[in-house]
Amino acid sequence: MMNNNYTNFWNDIQVNNGVVDDDFVKPKVDYIALAGYRRAIANFVNIVTNRSDIKVRYQQNGDSYTDGKTVTIGSKIDEKNFDHIVGLALHEGSHILLSDFNFLRQLAQNTPHELVMVGEDLGFTKGQVVGHLKNMLNYVEDRRIDYYVFTSSPGYKGYYHAMYNKYFHSPAITRALKNNTFGNDLTLDNYMNRIINFTNENSDLDALPDLRKIYRRVFSSVKHLDDMHGAFNVACDCLQMVYNNIQPLPDNSDMEQVGEGQGQGQGQGGQGQGGGQSESDMYDQAAEQLKNGDYHGYQQTMDDIKNTDWTKVKASLSNQPISSKAEAGFVDLTPQQAKTLNNALKRQKEFMNNQQKKVGRLTKKDASVVNAMEESGVTQVQVGGDVQQSNYRSYNKNFTGQTQVLFVKKITQQMIDDDVFPSLFQNSNSYYGGRTQESVIAGKKLGTILGKKLQVRSESRTLKNSRLDSGRIDKRLIAELGFGNSKVFSTTFVEQYNDAVIHISVDASGSMGGDKWRNTMTAVVAICKAASMISGLDVVVSFRTTHHSGRRYGGQPMVAIGYDSRVDKFRKIEKLWPNLYPGGTTPEGLCFEAIMKDFVGGTNNRDSYFLNFSDGMPMFSGEGFEYYGDSALHHTKKQVKEIIKKGISVMSYFIGDSEYDRTRNMDDFKTMYGKDAEFVDVTKVSSLAKTMNNLFLEKGK
Repeated sequence: MMNNNYTNFWNDIQVNNGVVDDDFVKPKVDYIALAGYRRAIANFVNIVTNRSDIKVRYQQNGDSYTDGKTVTIGSKIDEKNFDHIVGLALHEGSHILLSDFNFLRQLAQNTPHELVMVGEDLGFTKGQVVGHLKNMLNYVEDRRIDYYVFTSSPGYKGYYHAMYNKYFHSPAITRALKNNTFGNDLTLDNYMNRIINFTNENSDLDALPDLRKIYRRVFSSVKHLDDMHGAFNVACDCLQMVYNNIQPLPDNSDMEQVGEGQGQGQGQGGQGQGGGQSESDMYDQAAEQLKNGDYHGYQQTMDDIKNTDWTKVKASLSNQPISSKAEAGFVDLTPQQAKTLNNALKRQKEFMNNQQKKVGRLTKKDASVVNAMEESGVTQVQVGGDVQQSNYRSYNKNFTGQTQVLFVKKITQQMIDDDVFPSLFQNSNSYYGGRTQESVIAGKKLGTILGKKLQVRSESRTLKNSRLDSGRIDKRLIAELGFGNSKVFSTTFVEQYNDAVIHISVDASGSMGGDKWRNTMTAVVAICKAASMISGLDVVVSFRTTHHSGRRYGGQPMVAIGYDSRVDKFRKIEKLWPNLYPGGTTPEGLCFEAIMKDFVGGTNNRDSYFLNFSDGMPMFSGEGFEYYGDSALHHTKKQVKEIIKKGISVMSYFIGDSEYDRTRNMDDFKTMYGKDAEFVDVTKVSSLAKTMNNLFLEKGK
């Protein structure tokens, strides 16, 4: 279940429904979740920035970053970290909207000469000064764009709070600020550590000289800054105050003071990696840096050691007197805590410099599947909350449960090519695909004949009655008023057909295979073809089945919209439907419940119909949810009644192989779908299309 306060209310991607399922196997890549997450995040970014051209893509791991055009997010998303990832994506998207990346690339030319001179007096090179300014500018610019979102889109504050809690209010950072782990040394690194963490409630603004002034300069300015140029001026002022207070670098000093991203750090004495020291000396150096709170230098030294051994660092630290640790503000910081803090500081600086870990994108196959899921509009709908359960794996035999239906809003070629839903699609070149293609061709021919007969629906007939006592005056009869004739009125009646919408729901369970499937497909294709030939008649076709990915058995109920005449051309049926194949179970009412919110039709001046094709009783088992027998029958009956309440006429056809099917199941079938439900011999299914002629030629009431 989702743990994020700001996500639960809208998110339709549920990783688990809270029901223990020993047979669920977590997939290596949760394509459905990733597609839903990206769709949601992209929508958020587009709403906040008011730009539709900002794309969101995945990488295999890591956090979010932007290159000025695209927002990249890590694919390791779940219900626990989603909120902060949304916040980070919004933050990066706001950079694309508000930050001047060209100005940032020209920062060296724009750095004030006076600031460079002050930095050089302290022992820094010009490149290092530019690096320091870049860090400060990144911080001020981040506060500027975050303030923009806070004020322009306050509904998204929750996601930003989650992001800040992740990067700036973590337990490690909070502990360090509480315990004064950073100490009071007048170093550039110490100033930056404290500036970066201004938003933490444990920040001590009096820990260093002018720290409070820097705080006021930043936060009193961000609400008035219009662009990065203004943020640049604030950053220059803040860095100037830092330079005014830090101690000059001693000769042959540790060059960790170099700004991130400049690539000029040389290690101890500028000797390059290792500095010519032995491995033992390097461990001693790392321990000394850690003891003094020099976490950047410590990380740099550790990076120079090919094989990190934390045991040696810990042992080195343990030899330091307790008093010296206390003097350095190092209060009961274990090596593991120091490592955690160091990682937290590293993440902060990567965040500030847009240097979040960039790793490889998703594999080509994984990315393609995610794209297919997203393109098809896949969501998950919670259903079945009132279904009485009798789960053989549970001691409680009388409880209600719930499950999730996979709702595919449109089938696409990419989903077929990537074999996303193998229980519903197969290669059209296969034996069974070829037989289905024959049914599509036959249905098109039958539908063309039917469509010609239905052309009359597009016509209207006007009937005018004259010489009446009331109505509208007939101008042709006005002259007769002088001869005592008062019947000079007329009325006009326009007789026409109401617009109509048909939702055809097809059982795509495995038992529908063979002649049942081919004849049903012929009938459905015929209706779709006929409707495409006349105006005012819409058809939507959905297929009910189960999806088995990540599960040992049972699968997940699924309903897929295969055709919607309001947005699709008939060509889609010819191209994609030969790939359709029945291969799941029969989650009947569960699928009906899932499509209820998006139900095509309604009764506003439209004749609405629901046509159901099925060959048996509802049955589904999986994810700790059992759906069969009387409980499934009554649930399906309830959903059909809900459809009828919408003013929609329900017609259901039981597709049987024999008289035995009729005798065994017809009573239950009528219980679910009403007394008008019909048994149809499998060999005569296609003739149903012809019976639609009379139905669709009935005048609207």
